[in-house]
Amino acid sequence: MLTPWTGSTDETPVAYLVRVTAPLPPRENQRGIARHEVPEPLRNDVRVLGEFLGRVLRESGGDGLLEDVERLRELAIAAHDDPESDALVRAEELVAGFTLERAEQVARAFTCYFHLANTAEEYHRVRVLREREAHVDPHTLTADDSLPAAVAQLASEVGEEEARRRLREVEFRPVLTAHPTEARRRAVSRSIRRIAELVAERDILSTGGVSLAENDRRLLAEIDTLWRTAPLRQSKPTVLDEVRTVLSVFESTLADVLPAVYRRLDDWLLDGDAGTTPPVVRPFARLGSWIGGDRDGNPNVTAEITRAAAQLASEQVLLELERSAVRTAAGLTLDGVGTPASSELNALWQRERSLSESIASRVAAESPNEPHRRALLFVVERLAATRSRNADLAYGSSGELEADLLVVQRSLVDAGATRQAFGDLQRLLWQVQTFGFHLAELELRQHSQVHESALADIAAKGIDGDLEPRTVEVLDTFRTIGTVQKRFGPDAARRYIVSFTQKAEHLAAVYELAELAYGGAENVPVIDAVPLFETFADLQASVGILEQALELPQVRKRLAENGRRVEVMLGYSDSSKDVGPLSATLALDDAQRRIAQWARDNDIQLTLFHGRGGALGRGGGPANRAVLAQPPGSVDGRFKLTEQGEVIFARYGDPHIAARHIEQVVAATLLQGAPSVEERNAEAAERFRSLADRLDASSRAHFHELVRAEGFPQWFAQVTPLEEIGLLPIGSRPARRGLSVSSLDDLRAIPWVFSWSQARINLAGWYGLGTALEAVDDLDELRSAYERWPLFATIIDNVEMSLAKTDERIAARYLALGDREDLAQLVLDEMARTRRWVLAITDSDAMLSRRRILGRAVQLRSPYVDALSLLQLRALRGLRTGDAPERAEDLQRLLLLSVNGVAAGVQNTG
Repeated sequence: MLTPWTGSTDETPVAYLVRVTAPLPPRENQRGIARHEVPEPLRNDVRVLGEFLGRVLRESGGDGLLEDVERLRELAIAAHDDPESDALVRAEELVAGFTLERAEQVARAFTCYFHLANTAEEYHRVRVLREREAHVDPHTLTADDSLPAAVAQLASEVGEEEARRRLREVEFRPVLTAHPTEARRRAVSRSIRRIAELVAERDILSTGGVSLAENDRRLLAEIDTLWRTAPLRQSKPTVLDEVRTVLSVFESTLADVLPAVYRRLDDWLLDGDAGTTPPVVRPFARLGSWIGGDRDGNPNVTAEITRAAAQLASEQVLLELERSAVRTAAGLTLDGVGTPASSELNALWQRERSLSESIASRVAAESPNEPHRRALLFVVERLAATRSRNADLAYGSSGELEADLLVVQRSLVDAGATRQAFGDLQRLLWQVQTFGFHLAELELRQHSQVHESALADIAAKGIDGDLEPRTVEVLDTFRTIGTVQKRFGPDAARRYIVSFTQKAEHLAAVYELAELAYGGAENVPVIDAVPLFETFADLQASVGILEQALELPQVRKRLAENGRRVEVMLGYSDSSKDVGPLSATLALDDAQRRIAQWARDNDIQLTLFHGRGGALGRGGGPANRAVLAQPPGSVDGRFKLTEQGEVIFARYGDPHIAARHIEQVVAATLLQGAPSVEERNAEAAERFRSLADRLDASSRAHFHELVRAEGFPQWFAQVTPLEEIGLLPIGSRPARRGLSVSSLDDLRAIPWVFSWSQARINLAGWYGLGTALEAVDDLDELRSAYERWPLFATIIDNVEMSLAKTDERIAARYLALGDREDLAQLVLDEMARTRRWVLAITDSDAMLSRRRILGRAVQLRSPYVDALSLLQLRALRGLRTGDAPERAEDLQRLLLLSVNGVAAGVQNTG
């Protein structure tokens, strides 16, 4: 078989995976996954990419580089196959013998392999989705997790009319954030995207010939470019760099995907009438963004940056609407005799002519006797004028544009051209209704202590006094909200999240500062202060704080204006770092239950905003399963969550995967309110309340035993690449609040999670669970909870995934760097204990043995991640011991390169 590097007679990583389907020496909790087979198309893609990478490595580094890569690869595989062998020790010795230059080359080779393997797997997901779609019969839907199936199930429980009502009111609000979790350079991401396009092209050209040979040549060239592209950024991205990066996802997928999701559902609901009658589906998605608005701990986000971020987003969406309107107009070549204009359309044309006779004449000449196309072409001109800020022609709001489009649509309907009315024109309308002129609502966030300091500064010096620069910036931020709203409307920037909300006065401070900035309450723009409850104590106190907030006059005013709508944000990251992942999950569930009851008691329409990260230690995991496990009444048809860093590109980077993700989450949001789901969740919460209390107490105590041990923060920084991760130029936001890690309070949740992931420990996702399960010591009860309690099942399944990416032998090597055997043993014992209980509860012989696709992906990567971990350990040991201070810079570079590789291999950062 072919090696992934050389094209010689060795085996590919995928072939390795297939080979180990034969009986192997047992490795505790790991070996069952090896029985999974890899689909032939995926096998072929990885084989080709591996061959080509081998050719590139030989051309670049000669046979010596390939031999070193192959030796390390073979030893890593041998160590993985037989943990009792000395292969891992020999691999470590091999790595120690590399020059630092060679170690860097080897690290880059493994990292390139992971990028290629990830590309192949992602395209295979797309391939499977396409094949599934090709065989779906919309008239005989089964109970799957599609959106049509969810509507059908809901209708069977609550009736057709009520199901349609809930569908009209459902809301999905993903909020894009720029937390520094995407370790790849943008140049590397672009190279990977080009390779992905060529992999997709090979599917069409698979029969061979000249076209396939051309694809080979281009693919080799792109892999060579990937290899030669420096994997590390030279400088940190700016906030506006982060804005532009995420806007590229809108341009490449979301602008088209969301209308396509609406269309797919509408086609199913209307069946044979689809495209000839008004749509049933109301646009249910609204994008939000923290990029350029989140200033909590990021001094690089200023009022000026916020204004620039809003402008960039507006330019992007206006350009897309303009393009979409041009495409729609191109299809409206309907003759005015057969499809006459309504009087309303004629009136619209006269208004357009009054705006610019010259443009009207040119447009009329381009569309002779085509009144509908003529009117829409003038709309195109007005969109261009809106983008260029031509006040004479520009639209004042997206509502004005929507009104014009509806005039065209009604005229087409009156003329009998319903397919044109509800075809591409409806798609354009859905885009306008979804994105407006702002694309995504820019949400602002600041820490409550910053507001307190600003108010104290103003109280001491007066609003016109010599205020501190940070106070001036706070006031300027509120003025920026007004500027953005004046330009793009209130929905463009009205939510203001208050980090660490610990009393109602923290919400009152937002309104007080806004009034100070504007010189009185009458001039203040629309602002909704959103509390963010993050720590365990804050979650416990949340309902009391919300109750007091109802007494604030500004809150009462907003409730009267907005139909008594309230938003509350829940932070997953700091609560997990505060009390451990299990206790944090249980505390969040309890808080949601109590806040939902508070909302019902006060006639509040509640939206819970979930600050979930990508990793399990930050609330990660499948979003649709998380929705279905929420307490009754806490979702109520509205789901809002943060989507960050690498998760944005994983979920929304490909249009097929994006559509699937959106459908799954919206389907779960609808079904969470189904009587059967609510009844199941309510019964489970009551049935297992005592179990939850026991699990919480034991888990929290054991977590605190570790993290509150004397010297733990310093030990944590010693045994993981925490300090070095802070040096990675992967985001505009600092990694910690202070200058050193003297306390976990100083550390942000992202590096906390990222560092444990790099050390192959993933402690932030599971620590404390094993002790809690052992304290219960009732396997029958725990298995019953796993079967009947969705929240508990989600916890166990997520921990299983987290543990599958750990390696106790590699982890022990990292932990040994800290010279604290007591703490190292606590971690290793808890890892083994948690693994043992998870396998017992799930009745499995290996991690992920019941989840073929995920298990296959983890198993495919594990030996190669081990190789990179050994390279990272070499660099980390050298930096920690200081044996070669003259090579510290080279060691640091090797470490940072390995961080990129491990992140790509485990597909998990923060």
